[in-house]
Amino acid sequence: MTIRQLFELDAHGVDTFVGAGRQYPWGGLYGGHIVAQALWAAAATVDEEMEPHSVRAYFIRRGDTGEPVRYEVDRIRNGKSFGTRRVVARQSRGAILNLEASFQTFEDSADAQPIRFPTGVPSPETVENSAWSDGFDRRWISEGAIPSDGREGGGRAMAWFRVSDALGDFTNRNAQLLHRCAFAYLSDDLPTDAVVRTHPVIGTRPENARNFYGASLDHTIWFHRPIESDRWHLHDFTCHSIGNSRGLAIGHIFSEDGVHVATVAQEALIRDWRE
Repeated sequence: MTIRQLFELDAHGVDTFVGAGRQYPWGGLYGGHIVAQALWAAAATVDEEMEPHSVRAYFIRRGDTGEPVRYEVDRIRNGKSFGTRRVVARQSRGAILNLEASFQTFEDSADAQPIRFPTGVPSPETVENSAWSDGFDRRWISEGAIPSDGREGGGRAMAWFRVSDALGDFTNRNAQLLHRCAFAYLSDDLPTDAVVRTHPVIGTRPENARNFYGASLDHTIWFHRPIESDRWHLHDFTCHSIGNSRGLAIGHIFSEDGVHVATVAQEALIRDWRE
């Protein structure tokens, strides 16, 4: 199955779309897949020249792989330069995800990149593929190979990602939407690891992980620059806080040539079952 097929939706009336849920190794739906499909649904209702620049999703309940997902789009705002959409993803049990996306027409303006690409990171070709799907490659950077360059936060987790399919010319608006949805799909894979590595019980003794329950609570993406998801990008996450059974991870995403293309934030639930 191609990446494009993962996001395909059937129109079911005005601003309503239905997509297929997929079976994943852990049994439930994959949050990144639902986020990407919801973003695809939102994009189908905005002007062609607009591209998503920010996405905020809340994971409400675990999805069922045995039934389709219904995406209901609300056209919150249609402006000259910005458009806003809300999408609720539903199954028979109720809503499983709520997403808001903001779209913008391109503006030629000043550009600055104060967040630097980390130096000394092993190239993806020197690391073994550890992806759980043949739809993408994931090259984990071992903890011993992660550079000590003062990145804020703890539990640093780092990996190279790219999708397996060629997605087309990223400068084309329709292709760029596919690249951004593909990135949304990949962006949910790594954040929780930074939280786990920071946790005072699990981080130092991984064998304690069986006593804990973890789940993504919300997920935010800011797209800063065009992205080519079929080429290598470095995902660099650190944990900024743990408390009240919640951990916050912040990630900077860089192209292989060092361009900061996106920032991701995710709050994860990490609950001690023994309590």
